[in-house]
Amino acid sequence: MSSRFSLTYQKHLLEFKKPSGTSRGILTHKKCWILTLKDNVTKLEGTGECSIIEGLSPDYDSDEQYESKLEELRLKIGFYLENPKQLNSFPSILMGMEMCMFDLVNGGKRIYFPSSFTDGNQSIPINGLVWMGDKSFMKEQIETKLEQGYSCIKMKVGAIDFETELDLLREIRKSYTKEQIVLRVDANGSFSPAEALDKLNALAELDIHSIEQPIEVGQLEEMKHLCRTSPVPVALDEELIGINETRDRAELLDKIKPQFIILKPSLHGGFSGSQEWIKLAKERGIDWWMTSALESNIGLNAIAQFAGKLNVQQPQGLGTGALFVENFESPLYIEQGRLFYKNT
Repeated sequence: MSSRFSLTYQKHLLEFKKPSGTSRGILTHKKCWILTLKDNVTKLEGTGECSIIEGLSPDYDSDEQYESKLEELRLKIGFYLENPKQLNSFPSILMGMEMCMFDLVNGGKRIYFPSSFTDGNQSIPINGLVWMGDKSFMKEQIETKLEQGYSCIKMKVGAIDFETELDLLREIRKSYTKEQIVLRVDANGSFSPAEALDKLNALAELDIHSIEQPIEVGQLEEMKHLCRTSPVPVALDEELIGINETRDRAELLDKIKPQFIILKPSLHGGFSGSQEWIKLAKERGIDWWMTSALESNIGLNAIAQFAGKLNVQQPQGLGTGALFVENFESPLYIEQGRLFYKNT
């Protein structure tokens, strides 16, 4: 098998159009590595993306360390194609390799998960993401998303004064009920356990749909307590990172009992790992949705196809890669808060 397939990889640096604020600081650029897997018999090529977020991705310490693993993948591609679970602790690299495999299986045309979505007959509901910034910048984004027809708005909180963030959410609620506009917030672990419940009570008055990762990861007892007592449903996000074994994933869900989990294939085990998280969540009555982790249009396209194949009903955290100055061509486009695949 090793002689049949060959792999190459190339680093790309994506530059943000505007510096993008998160609770971890301001992002100005983003690294990714594009994989090309060639079938030397059919001459077809599959394309994948290994996307990392510095300080968050569990498999990235430095470019040197990361590219050392990519070089090992290149040299032992036959072994890893037969033993993909050996990449479980490298979720972004696993995702890139899985993308290549799915692309090859489907003819090397970047059709990773054929479905009515890729046929152009189905769309995916998505949320409009409001990035952190000063009040005027965030208000401008909210107004734009509402004008564009989104029925679900997700706002990142924790970067500016909490009262100011509440004011922005109140502005939406003055004009739109929870039936008209679904409001999600993402704290990225920025609340302290001592203050979290008070803040969640304040958010509950505004009919917030859910809050992502209210407190930092690793505080399992505190998170368990919040999931039991919070008036706002809690969604786990960063808490899932680095949990690679089936038993450990099940134990985490059984202990915390969140209302939702949020899946980012680049961080949460590739597509196979995400599929396992979904299975475990469904068995426990936990709902879920998918989001991107700042992938280029190559990875974003694959994640959207994955969501489309699963026939999702919840708004997903997906888009068209419009954050970046230069990006790869994409078949995805948005109309009225829904993601479509242009089948040409």
